[in-house]
Amino acid sequence: MIELVSESRCIQCNLCVNVCPTNVFDTVPHAPPKIARQNDCQTCFMCELYCPADALYVAPNSELQTTVNEAELAATGLLGSYRQNVGWGKQQTSTAKTDQTFQVLKQMK
Repeated sequence: MIELVSESRCIQCNLCVNVCPTNVFDTVPHAPPKIARQNDCQTCFMCELYCPADALYVAPNSELQTTVNEAELAATGLLGSYRQNVGWGKQQTSTAKTDQTFQVLKQMK
């Protein structure tokens, strides 16, 4: 479930607002988007994935989440970590060519 929009990191691009399939966010003029309907979040990670500033945190197990501390999330590398883990982060190198499915399809040509 979406837990945090970092006011210090957010660049107010509103990509998270646009990609959210369940309309969780509200756009706020001259401010970061607001988490308006948190219970509608489906934990799809689309907002975190598309955020170019790594300003969002989606908790994979919100039942286990008690409090969200931005400084702790940043220090542990969790803030924006989903984006990095799937290869969309800054300075990432594509690993598609080493993927087993890619190798099998390449041999089938």
